Amino acid sequence: MKLYIDIGNSDIVIGKGNGSIEETYRYHTDFKKSGDEYYALLKHLFHDVDHVVIASVAPKLNEAFKTFIKRYFGITPLFVGPGVKTGVKIKTDYPQEVGADLVAAATGAIAHYGPDAVIIDMGTATTFTYMEAGEIKGVSITIGLDSSKDALVENAQQLLQFEFQKPKKILGTNTIEALNAGLLYGHIFQIEGMVDRVLSHGGKEDIPVLVTGGSSRHLEGHLPARFHFDDHLVLKGLVAIAEKNA
Repeated sequence: MKLYIDIGNSDIVIGKGNGSIEETYRYHTDFKKSGDEYYALLKHLFHDVDHVVIASVAPKLNEAFKTFIKRYFGITPLFVGPGVKTGVKIKTDYPQEVGADLVAAATGAIAHYGPDAVIIDMGTATTFTYMEAGEIKGVSITIGLDSSKDALVENAQQLLQFEFQKPKKILGTNTIEALNAGLLYGHIFQIEGMVDRVLSHGGKEDIPVLVTGGSSRHLEGHLPARFHFDDHLVLKGLVAIAEKNA
């Protein structure tokens, strides 16, 4: 069995399987935890595991994960990065700056949807990746949906913490409805507009538009049918990367 681990700034998502994702787990990212603490939290997942593949955008946690996995299970995890076979070409000014999660998502897109795609990853940030013929041509990054909510609540003392609920109308008649409508519809319209511009810039209109990431669940049912939601796109990419580097 293999573990496929996506370490993000907000969440750590783990898939377990052998050539496919059979089980998934989600944990809150805690930068204060040591390797031993993560071992105590995750050790139950390592039963019958002999390979671990990791895509991480949290350098502070890389050593913690590498250390406890090697120390307690005798496995040297494969981190997505330079020198690792992914099947993705990166045509940017500084390819090493492209996050491992974006590369893994692109690998998953190639494996399951083809070499052309717009990939929207909704986490701490919302990213738009344009890929053509298996090559990342460029990326756009903006503040994520949950980050927008946290920033607004933190800086406006009269606003209480609230949970996202799908708005029934564009204008709310109370504070909670107004916040949900503004934040969710604002992000929806931003995504639709960005995708239209990205496709226009790329010159290919009829290609898959894929939505993934922890915050994407809030927008399901609110984006046009051309937007395909895939919660496990990064994990699927890690499966493909594990096979390429076997």
